[in-house]
This record gives sequence, structure tokens and C-alpha cells, in this order.
Amino acid sequence: MTIYAARHGIAERFVIGDSLEPIVQLLRRIVEEPEQTATQYGTIWEGQQHCGDGYFNEVRHRYNTDRDPLDLLYLICRCVKNAVRFNSSGCFTQSADKRRLGMHPDKMRAAVMGVSHILSRRCDFRVGDWKQTAADAQPDDFIYMDPPYLGTSIGRDKRYHQQITSDELVVGLSDLRRRAIPFALSYDGMTGGREYGPPLPDSLGLTRLLLHAGTSSQSTLSGRKEETVESLYVTPGLAQPVNGVIRPTDAQASLPFS
Repeated sequence: MTIYAARHGIAERFVIGDSLEPIVQLLRRIVEEPEQTATQYGTIWEGQQHCGDGYFNEVRHRYNTDRDPLDLLYLICRCVKNAVRFNSSGCFTQSADKRRLGMHPDKMRAAVMGVSHILSRRCDFRVGDWKQTAADAQPDDFIYMDPPYLGTSIGRDKRYHQQITSDELVVGLSDLRRRAIPFALSYDGMTGGREYGPPLPDSLGLTRLLLHAGTSSQSTLSGRKEETVESLYVTPGLAQPVNGVIRPTDAQASLPFS
């Protein structure tokens, strides 16, 4: 969202925040130190050419010990289906995808340099809970939030180092509404016939859009082929209500900010 907004001149300044510090460090380094970032990623990536099948696990152990953000970038690119998993301590737990090697360093360098070009000297990076990182937001700002989806925050399938309950989320969103701050929130949805919890309450006054997100990678890993539909909640004035599921070809007409 930040890259898209910067590329299309939608905003002049950006705040990027997350509760997992290495993620924020990684994004900062991409924007502020692109050459060093691309070079270090290339060195890590090249290491797998000579070290055999155990290399991914070595990098994962190193990251879980030292929390180097470039090790994390390699793990994200190389892990199964890019389906990132952390435990409650922030340790990376996903395994390697043996069918591919992750993004080639030349392609990564081009991506890093491009992102740095459009975001350099335009970003503020923050680590912490979303309510704190957004505490100074004003009505002329816009916030996009992508918290752990409801289906990955309850039950046994927890994929993030920090979870968020629906009640906590509603309290925070109510505060944003009280402060008249516009926002969009990706949250619940459904895969196949399974819904991930109830929709957010009508009392928030949000428009709920159902977006077709393609085939579920998690279902594919389990031997099933199922389509995923994700909810996007937006504050009044950002989009008109739409009946049914919005597919990619429909999105441009349905979402004024897309």
C-alpha cells in the first residue's frame, strides 16, 4: 500500500509500523541503505548454492538467535509458499520450499533500488503496538491496517508473534472513528465454506467489501484447492457498498483509492 501510494503520488509522507522489530528494520534498510541491503541479500542467497539442504535451517537458526533483518528477508523469500510463520517469541518457524531458491539477487536488487527511489526521505519507521504508532494520526491522514487475520488469531493455527483479539481491535477502531481518521482494514474473510469469525460490528459504521484473493496457499499445502475471500473494511466516503465478491477486474471501479 505504501509503495503504491508513493508511486502514484497519493501522499507525500508515510509512516510504516509493525510490532515485530526486525520487519521494521528490514524496511528501513531497504529504503535508507539499498546498496548494502541488496548486496547482503545476494551474499546470503549465494550461500545456498554451496551448503546443501541444511542451509535454510542454518540461516533460520541464525536469525532466531541474532534477529538480522536480511536473514529474515531470505527466509521470507525461500520458505514454503511464502507462508511466513512465527512463534510467540518472534522466532521464525516455517520450513524451506524445496522446489525453488527464492528471489534471485538481481531481481531483488532491482526491487530494492526501486522502492528506495520512491520512498527515500519520505518515511518514518516505528516499532510498537498499532494504537501507539498511530497515536498522532490526524483527520487528513489515512491509515491502512493489516493485522493478523481472525482465522490466524484464534484456535491452534497462530502464525504471528503477537495476536490481537477482536475486542481489542474494536476498541482501537472505535477510537479512530471518534477522532475522524479515515482508514482501511484487512481482517476477516473465508476460505471455501469456512468463515473466519463474525464481521466487525455495525456500530463502527464501516463499509465491508469482499475481495477475491485467489487460491488459498494453506489449503493447497493441505491437499485442497479452495478460493479465499478477504474482507476490507473502510470508513465512510472511501468506497460504495458492493453486493457480492469483488474480483481483480472489478476492483478499479469499486475502490476509488485503488
